[in-house]
Parts: sequence; C-alpha cells; structure tokens
Amino acid sequence: MGRYLAKRVALALLTLFLLSVIVFVAGQVLPGSPSRSILGNFASEQSIAQMDKQLGLDKPLPVQYWHWVTGLHGDLGTSYQYQAPVSTFLLPALWRSLQLAGLAFLIVVPLSICGGVLAALHRGRLLDRIISTGGLTLVTIPQFVSGVVLIVVFAIHWKIFPVTASAAEGSGILTQLRHLILPAIPLVLMLFGYIARMARASTVEALESDYVRTATLKGLPPRVVLFRHVLRNSMLPTIAVVATETGNLIGGLVVIETLFNYPGLGRLIYDAGNQKDFPMLVAGVLVIGVVYLVAALVADVVTTILNPRLRLEGVE
Repeated sequence: MGRYLAKRVALALLTLFLLSVIVFVAGQVLPGSPSRSILGNFASEQSIAQMDKQLGLDKPLPVQYWHWVTGLHGDLGTSYQYQAPVSTFLLPALWRSLQLAGLAFLIVVPLSICGGVLAALHRGRLLDRIISTGGLTLVTIPQFVSGVVLIVVFAIHWKIFPVTASAAEGSGILTQLRHLILPAIPLVLMLFGYIARMARASTVEALESDYVRTATLKGLPPRVVLFRHVLRNSMLPTIAVVATETGNLIGGLVVIETLFNYPGLGRLIYDAGNQKDFPMLVAGVLVIGVVYLVAALVADVVTTILNPRLRLEGVE
C-alpha cells in the first residue's frame, strides 16, 4: 500500500510539473502584453520596455520559467497586475470556490447515486427511462444556458433567490446558502447525468453477478442483498467517476462564477487571463490540478480499501 501511494504521489508531482510548463508556455504565447495591460493602452513603448525588464519578460522563455519556479515560496509568486503575492488573492478565492463546489457536491452525489440505483432496480421500466434520458439531456445543456434560465426564472421573475452568489460580509450561514443555491444548481445538473449513469451501469452489473444470485438463492432478504453485496461492489466504479468529476467541478466554475459575479477561483483565473497576469493564471490552474489529483488519489485509496483484490495486488 505504501509503495502504491508513493508511485501515485510521484506521478502526481510529474503531472503538476508538466501542467505548469504547458500553462506557462501557453500563457506566454497568448496575444497581448502584460506590461501593456498594466500600464494601459496609451503607455509609451519606452515605458512598456521598462516594465518588461522589471517583470523579467525581456528574457528567454526558459529563463522566465526558471525564475518563476525558483521564486515560488509560500506566496505562490508575485502577481503582475497587483504587484502582490498571488496567495493573497488565490487562497480566499479558492476557499469561496470550495464552498460553492462543496454545496453542489453534497447535493449531486447522493442524488445521482440514488437515481442511478433506482434506475438499475427498475431497469427497462418507465422510471429507468426517465432517469437515464433525463440525465443524458441535462449533460448536454451548457452551464451558461441553464444558469441564465435559472436567473431569469428564479431570481428576476419569481424573486426567490438573489441574482448574485455573493452574500454581504458578515451574513449568517442561511443567508450565504440562499445566495449559493442558485449557482450550485447548474453544477448539479451538469454532473448528475455522469454519476447517475455510472451508478446505474455498475449496479446492473452487480445485480446480474453470480454472488448476488447466490445470496438471493440462500434466502437473504432483498435489503441485505442490496446493501451488503450490490452497493458495496457497484460503488467502486462510481467512486472513480465522482473523483474525476470533482476536478471537473472545480475547473468548470469559471462560467458559473463569472455569470453569477462570484469572486471565486474560476473568476480569478478568468480575470488573470484577460489581464495577462501569468503568475496568477499559472498558480490558479495548478491549484485546480492539485485538487483534481488529490481527488483521484483519494478515490484510488478508497477503492483499494473496499476491494481486497487490489490490496493483494498492491502487496505483490
């Protein structure tokens, strides 16, 4: 188990390194100049050249990357736009995004797993077709479309929820939840179809397995068969999908946070891209990569714990 975790951590570190290189290079080749973005469109070429030298943008790309990496400490570098540590803006934005993503996660995971299991237990019937078709339809709806519809219907027309996701500073938990529910719904709609379909497929496979038939023939009550044999085995593939969608959930916050004017990590990355603030942009993408890899690692560990065969393979 320890060797397995060490390999996974080493692979995650290599992935983060490659991700940082790709994002850094991609950010540098984007049109526009960070110095021009900082000084404004009417700045002279001499001022632009001086700012480029101050930021180190006049050096070759590998040298710029090396200076960025060696300059990383606990502050994650210095923002071009604000001339302040990136962590000053990144960590509060990450915390706000985790609040929004956590709310969506707490709603969608039990809802989609229950929906997938119900569809499997009623496979071929009307309930199965409603859940399967509905989940597939929801996946195809872009987040900005569902978000705009929700704003128009529930915030503007019916005035049930506020338009923006940000509550006033010092607001209570219930007030904060009221502001976050509406932007969380498009995230729930996006993820429901993926998780529910996997839960349904794995549950159907478990229901048709030999060990479930044996348990049924032994006279075990259906509830015992379902919870002790079916769900324990059918949840293994679902856990992997949930972990994958966790990373996609954090990465997909750009549209929702921009639409609902929410100052989270996605909005911060979007603004950093527009302002050519490469340290902020790269650090934000790397944070999303860390969240994605940690979620995948946790899923692997949980799967290994639940599956004795994987534990034996890890020992071997």
